[in-house]
Amino acid sequence: MRGPRSSRHLLAVLSLALLAGCAASGGGPEPVEDYFARDLPGLDRGPRMSPVDNPILAARGLRNPPPALIRRALLAQHQRWLGTPYRLGGTTRRGIDCSALVQHVFADTFRLELPRTTLQQVHEGEPVARKALRPGDLVFFRPPGVSRHVGIYVGEGRFLHASTSRGVKLSSLENRYWRRHFWQARRPLDTVRLARRLESHALLSGEG
Repeated sequence: MRGPRSSRHLLAVLSLALLAGCAASGGGPEPVEDYFARDLPGLDRGPRMSPVDNPILAARGLRNPPPALIRRALLAQHQRWLGTPYRLGGTTRRGIDCSALVQHVFADTFRLELPRTTLQQVHEGEPVARKALRPGDLVFFRPPGVSRHVGIYVGEGRFLHASTSRGVKLSSLENRYWRRHFWQARRPLDTVRLARRLESHALLSGEG
């Protein structure tokens, strides 16, 4: 017959076994919250994010770099060029046309040299469906007349461009005018390589 001490020992062993089973089924400790990753502009503020899910670290490891990084860089360029008037043939902040703006933004942000004119830029990269647009894609329009227009998609249905009437600004693809005259879209560089260029440029310039 087992004495009281033996019974207490058996109960302690069973308790430890149960606790070990709970720990194993629970998936380990809760992830550490990464406030920096949660507070990046344009990111969904959903459940807590572990360092493993941090989009900055993912981009540096070239694992599915989020379009939010590219979007953030393009919005910074919008602030830099905002209010610059449109001028056909212009290439500076005193006046710039649509294709020159695209050329400047890609050179400054991604160190990627694009051709100077819209009709040359429309042959860059690969075609992409409108419903599959990602930040960094080029969007082209055919308004009435012989002119062509180009902008850079920044996400959430908007694109950055040099408007002939308002200068550099963001416009909606759902605007009746732009929807009617939408022509095609091109992806000059896939998202992974574009994000890699963005990060490399930031490190070289001391921003990373």
